[in-house]
Amino acid sequence: MGKIIYDPELSERAPVYRDRRHAGRVLAEFMARHGLVPDFVLAIPAGGVPVAIEVAKRFNVKMDLIIVKKVLYPWTTEAGFGAVGPLGTVVIGPNPLREEEVEEQVEEARRKVELRERVLRGGRPYPDLSGLKVAVVDDGIAAGYTMMVAVLAARKMGAEEVWAAAPTASLEGAQRVAQVADLVIVPNIRSGPVFAVADAYEVWYDLSEEDVLELLEEARRLGLLAL
Repeated sequence: MGKIIYDPELSERAPVYRDRRHAGRVLAEFMARHGLVPDFVLAIPAGGVPVAIEVAKRFNVKMDLIIVKKVLYPWTTEAGFGAVGPLGTVVIGPNPLREEEVEEQVEEARRKVELRERVLRGGRPYPDLSGLKVAVVDDGIAAGYTMMVAVLAARKMGAEEVWAAAPTASLEGAQRVAQVADLVIVPNIRSGPVFAVADAYEVWYDLSEEDVLELLEEARRLGLLAL
């Protein structure tokens, strides 16, 4: 699998984690076992934040949020064909839309990114990651577009190496992310025609922005949050 690192004993199974915090601890120990010690952690909200806190705690490194949004098909609130991130980053996959429709959907995603940056990051500039090994953390990788755009944005922040790290991933999504990341670190990888991140977890629910703000306050108390 090249740049994809996974655990054969955990892969092709579901569920494997109690919740996101447990998954974060398993991911962190898996990284440590492979000698993969990041200098900095970037968390993709919302679901990636509790996972990232556990990784940052394990290695005693600073963390921050990176805001990305899927580019959605106009007829759905879930299915996407790309993603938008900070610093002008955009990833677009194959799709049947006309060019102007694609541009409209990209602009809609960009507006969501800007709004969430104000709410969750308070308009703070992104950190200078020059020369650092950076782990971009989410709770899972499905199609892979949001992770791809986050990896590209981390490179724009100056990161020397960018690792895409998640407790679970589809094989197809991990392979897609491996095209742009130095490493893809996913203990639980699953192949097959149907994949849902939630299936890896016994307890799964969507996190609100209020939940994320509470988690950021926890990270701040622990001295993990980069300010």
